[in-house]
Amino acid sequence: MPTLIQAAWPILSDLAATLFFVAIAAITHDPLIATAVALAVAAVQLVWTLARRKPVGALQWMSFGLVAVFGSASLLTHDPRFIMVKPSVIYVVVGVVMLKRGWMLRYIPERVREHVDEDAIVKWGYAWAALMFATAALNAGFAVATSFAIWSRFMVVFPPASKVLLFAAQYLSIRVGVRARMRAVQPS
Repeated sequence: MPTLIQAAWPILSDLAATLFFVAIAAITHDPLIATAVALAVAAVQLVWTLARRKPVGALQWMSFGLVAVFGSASLLTHDPRFIMVKPSVIYVVVGVVMLKRGWMLRYIPERVREHVDEDAIVKWGYAWAALMFATAALNAGFAVATSFAIWSRFMVVFPPASKVLLFAAQYLSIRVGVRARMRAVQPS
């Protein structure tokens, strides 16, 4: 299991502000507190990354930008519907970013990359984009048809669970593929 966590860490780190928003919203049912915490996390994370002179990944920049723009708008409008629909817009933007061929290669460790079929990684990237678009549609439905409390329960269950399941499927698929390729090139 530690290997799975190590593999997931870079993308979890890039999406930390979003994850904090969802967790705080589910716990407090207060969109303004959740937004304020997410804005603070995004700003601290970006400053920390830049201060260490580390590269800021596209998903981290996107996460920061979306949290800053939509978070600020949420704080200014105090409108729960706007806050509830906002993730649909974010998921669509994330999905569009994930349509870039090979975006996922940044998250594949070097030692794995030399043994993995690049086309498989590209296909998984498109699977992630499809999940983002599906989540956007579901979120929009919940945002329009339910209360903030029900919506926040949906947000704390479906988006993380679907991403964990897709990540686990991808991880196992890549692991099986890498092991098969490594066995194929080993002398008998």
